[in-house]
Amino acid sequence: MTPEATLPSTSTSTSTSASPTARQVWTRARGIALAVVLLLTAAVVIATIRSDARHGALDPRSADPKGSRAVAELLADRGVDTRVVTTLDEARDASATDTTLLVAGPDLLTHRQQSWLRSAIAGSGGRTVFVAPGSWSVERLVPGVTADPATSLDSELAPDCALPAAQRAGSADLGGIRYTTTHLNADECYPSERLATLLRVPETTGNGDTVVLGAPDILYNERLDEQGNASLALQLLGSRPHLVWYLPSLSDTSAADEDGERSFLDLLPSGWLWGTLQLFIAAALAALWRARRLGPLVPEKLPVAIRASETVEGRARLYRKSNARDRAAAALRSTTRTRLAPLVGVPVSQAHAPEALLPALSAHLHNHGDGQSLHTLLFGPPPGDDAALISLADQLDALEREVRRP
Repeated sequence: MTPEATLPSTSTSTSTSASPTARQVWTRARGIALAVVLLLTAAVVIATIRSDARHGALDPRSADPKGSRAVAELLADRGVDTRVVTTLDEARDASATDTTLLVAGPDLLTHRQQSWLRSAIAGSGGRTVFVAPGSWSVERLVPGVTADPATSLDSELAPDCALPAAQRAGSADLGGIRYTTTHLNADECYPSERLATLLRVPETTGNGDTVVLGAPDILYNERLDEQGNASLALQLLGSRPHLVWYLPSLSDTSAADEDGERSFLDLLPSGWLWGTLQLFIAAALAALWRARRLGPLVPEKLPVAIRASETVEGRARLYRKSNARDRAAAALRSTTRTRLAPLVGVPVSQAHAPEALLPALSAHLHNHGDGQSLHTLLFGPPPGDDAALISLADQLDALEREVRRP
């Protein structure tokens, strides 16, 4: 028999199973499960510790480094009351001559919300301050102003404009998004590479104006005492006796009926999109580097000679481990047909054709029953268990011995 024709052993003492036991599965997975549990526990603990003290970035109630409570406290000392609103209707109702409306996250508003807000503040006579609006929102909220795709890498910038508030404050931490405008009477301050990071656009009628900040740094608690940040923030937000601080909320129902609702990709910051693209490029380059060939394959001689019996036994164990009785039976029958064909005068190329092999084999054997038994033996279905496989091997051996008998 060739190596492929070797049968798996029937000894029950060395039987193995291809399917892992429950104990083996738990042993392999317990490390991953423990890591997941530890991560979830740490996340819950951190969220619990911070839940009672953290309101969020640019929140005048928050004392966190990125909060804005310090600005609100300083404004209160100067007689300016601060009120936080979270819906568009409240923000629109607050537009008045004696009120400054600060919009902390203009990019979170839908296009329709932006149009509604613009119609409310136009001609109101008050001041509106937009904090870091991007290209998604600035053109609707402040017509005639566009955001440059390249942001400023500088943090400390000089005013370089005639706006009195900027002149008194001096250098400040602005930077961030840079803007261009078609308004000839606009104040373009704190330029970075000749593009402004602070714009003040006056209304065509009345005393109202709109201020666009390229970055929120001057409002943060941790940055308020640096440069002229405090002076600039107090002058921009304290020009009216009332300050309405608008924090857009996901619970605002005014965005529920938006026809052109933003997709998931629109909600992702541009940095995440660029980072993901870079990861894909890096993965493609790594795959190309690992897949390239340095030359044709060179065959090597085995360092040692392997006995045929070891190869036979190894393949038999593989068949047994995977319960591949069909593969083992097919290998036995194919090898037997290949050896029998030349003995009965059939070309090897037709050894696996029943119509060519079986008649010649029946003519050669006079005491082997009808042709149907030979067809079942050489071309029949796979055995159902190991005992049937062993019986098949014995019958094939007996058939070959009978054909070789002179």
